[in-house]
Amino acid sequence: MRIFWSYIRRRCGLLLLLGACMGLFAWVLALYDLPWEAACYGGGLCLMILLVAGAVDFTRWRGKVKLLESIQGQAALLLSLLPEPRNPEEAACREIILELDENRRTAVSALDAKTRETVDYYTMWVHQIKTPIAAMRLILQEDDTDRGRALSAELFRIERYVELVLSYLRLGGGASDYVIRQVDLDSVLRQAVRKYAPLFIRGKVSLELRETGLQVLSDEKWLQLMIEQVVSNAVKYAPGGHVIIWREGENLVIQDDGVGIATEDLPRIFERGYTGCNGRMDKRATGIGLYLCREICGKLRHTIHVASEPGKGTRVTIGLARPYLEVG
Repeated sequence: MRIFWSYIRRRCGLLLLLGACMGLFAWVLALYDLPWEAACYGGGLCLMILLVAGAVDFTRWRGKVKLLESIQGQAALLLSLLPEPRNPEEAACREIILELDENRRTAVSALDAKTRETVDYYTMWVHQIKTPIAAMRLILQEDDTDRGRALSAELFRIERYVELVLSYLRLGGGASDYVIRQVDLDSVLRQAVRKYAPLFIRGKVSLELRETGLQVLSDEKWLQLMIEQVVSNAVKYAPGGHVIIWREGENLVIQDDGVGIATEDLPRIFERGYTGCNGRMDKRATGIGLYLCREICGKLRHTIHVASEPGKGTRVTIGLARPYLEVG
């Protein structure tokens, strides 16, 4: 019915013109006192012809509309299915559509090439920068003083920011290097905690890590990156405090008793580049970490939720249940 009334509106001008012609025809008949029987007979025949022609035209038009609706949303793949033009106007529209699609394909190809070039460059840069970082770490191992330990902590932060840059680029570039399989969550947690052990020690942050016994369906590398980011934030904003990591059903919970997050900041903490009140106090904050966590969760079909209260700490819940995904 929607298509029928749309067709009527489309032909409204033609119908009004026909009505005006019929009115003029009746007026001429009245002026010459011609017999109405002959006029009605001729008019009836004309009306039947018009109805048949209208039905044929409506059927063709409805078929064209149905075809266009069927390829809507995937037109870039099915442009060859566009109806053949029946007049110069439709032919011109078709050529414009094809030209716009060609421009889109060219732009997408150029963007993909530029993105690959950028990711390749920063990948090379990360591998190159790791060499002097490793050299500095070897040098600092011989300096077992407060100054040496402080420099080692700062060097660790540099390594983390370098890895963060590469992860950000890979996610933004549509990287598809995901290996979905059963992952031992406890093993991932131990690796993350071991990696950040120097910061726990330097920040005098105590840790309570409870065994989860969970085997989760995920990508180990990206899952570990996400957990490391949450652990890093917990250590960073809970100096001298306490961090607890445990399991709640199919969820992983990481909670600290640090400074917490302002209520007005909570709705925006996953936005790219948003640092909030805590970030403005800590000039080194980038606003990228939680954004990456949200993006990783989206790619892996996990969930992440943050609850916090200023002065009472932050609780991050990562949902790891994926009952609808099978290992291939």
